Order: sequence, then structure tokens, then C-alpha cells
Amino acid sequence: MVRVNETLDLLRRYYDAFNAADREPMLALLTEDVIHDLNQGVRQSGKDAFRAFMARMDHSYREQLTDIVVLSSPDGRRAGAEYVVHGEYLATDDGLPEAHGQTYVLPGGAFFEVRDGKIARVTNYYNLEDWIRQVGG
Repeated sequence: MVRVNETLDLLRRYYDAFNAADREPMLALLTEDVIHDLNQGVRQSGKDAFRAFMARMDHSYREQLTDIVVLSSPDGRRAGAEYVVHGEYLATDDGLPEAHGQTYVLPGGAFFEVRDGKIARVTNYYNLEDWIRQVGG
């Protein structure tokens, strides 16, 4: 039960830092070799790649997550989260519709692997087609 509580606390701190747009404390919760599976995209490896991804996201989007629910396996090694994304599309992201301040609300989720008290894998999911519909693409 201790590992479950530690994992749940880890994920809550991760999402608290995300919502505060406090990237360095958020990145400190990741392993150096973190795996990041982008929604409908490629797999990236390493904290530097994750940092670059977040910089790109922060340039194009302003997002807050609400209704966050986190769950953990009994051993604390795997976890999941479900949430609602409330966002604003600020600057056109490569290959996506043109941005002009559109807002969107959509459900999302993530799967995590935890190793030595840090996040070793993040796999994100949201419905891209729903997002495109909402921003008028």
C-alpha cells in the first residue's frame, strides 16, 4: 500500500506542476531516460526531449486539467490518469489547423510506468479528431 500511495502522490505532484505551468519541478519527477509516447505520434526518449516537447506545447497551447483521477497498480509500478483538458490554441502547431485563440474542452488520459520513485514512461491519449473539430479544422 505504501508504494501505491507514493505513486498516487507522485502523479498528483506531476499534474499540480503541469497546471501551474511550473515545468522544472514537473521535469524533476521524471527519470533521465523517460519514455514519452505522444498521442498519435512518435515515441520520444529522455528528459531533454520531454523538455523540448513541453516548450513547443507551451508556445502553442495554454491548458488546464480538471477532474483528475489517478489510479495505481497494487505494486505502484504502473498507473493511469483520466482528466478533462480545458485549453486555448495560441499559435499554429506544425501540421495542425491554424490557431487564432480557439478554446477546447476534451477528455484525456495517460498511462505511466514508475521506477525508483520517478516517472519512467508517460503515454498520453486524447481524441485528436474531436480536438480538430473543436478548433475548426
